[in-house]
Amino acid sequence: MSTTDVDANTVVLAADRITSAIRAMQPVEPLRDLLGVDDITLAYTVQEELTRRRIADGAVVVGRKIGLTSPAVQQQLGVDQPDFGVLFADMDMSGADEIPSRRLLQPKAEAEIAFILRTDLADGDLDDEQIRAAVGHAVAALEIVDSRIANWDITITDTVADNASSGLFVLAEQKLTLDEFEPREVEMRMYADDVLVSEGTGAACLGDPLNALAWLARTAKEYGNPLRAGQIVLSGALGPMVPTPPGTRIRAEIGPLGSVSATFSRKEG
Repeated sequence: MSTTDVDANTVVLAADRITSAIRAMQPVEPLRDLLGVDDITLAYTVQEELTRRRIADGAVVVGRKIGLTSPAVQQQLGVDQPDFGVLFADMDMSGADEIPSRRLLQPKAEAEIAFILRTDLADGDLDDEQIRAAVGHAVAALEIVDSRIANWDITITDTVADNASSGLFVLAEQKLTLDEFEPREVEMRMYADDVLVSEGTGAACLGDPLNALAWLARTAKEYGNPLRAGQIVLSGALGPMVPTPPGTRIRAEIGPLGSVSATFSRKEG
């Protein structure tokens, strides 16, 4: 059996394990027994297979999310770069009265800046000027991260394969252009049931959330699936993530972008 055959079989086995977690709504064992702990390319191949399956089932891609933008988290997982996952339309909970806790296994909330692109980032040098020009506007956002891996026992390969531990997301209504604020200068405070639980700044996200966007644009192009106009990009956490059990109300204030909030339903079934 060739190495290619082995990898193809491994991809299917890993994707099947994540699929089983989603269908049964039960976390599964880590994937590193199949993927190892440092083969990021193989892990992205698993993510691509899971994305292919979702699209085949009718899901619509609306953007990407960037993870591992914090140096502390990178050090914890032994990596020196962020990762990314895919955002689907049914993950968007903007305007919903409640976040459906029954759709989540081990949710945690992060406060972020979301960029909505007005032009493709598929060609050219993808330098800072091009990255800024591609942003139509930004909004305050909550990313509800989730892991199909039991107890969040993840390495870089586990989280990349599991769509970068994505869950759901919420976008605020207020829109600002990059002429109206600087992402790296924002201050963030996040509250759970009105208690301050997380705080940080734009600089906590790779020095500038626009740096994260630039990294994603280049990496997505390298993987053959570049960013497109109209897509949403969740650029990475501005402070520590916090657990969100059923009944929790989360509110984040992100500088001039204003606030964004979400209430998690008490119904678990």
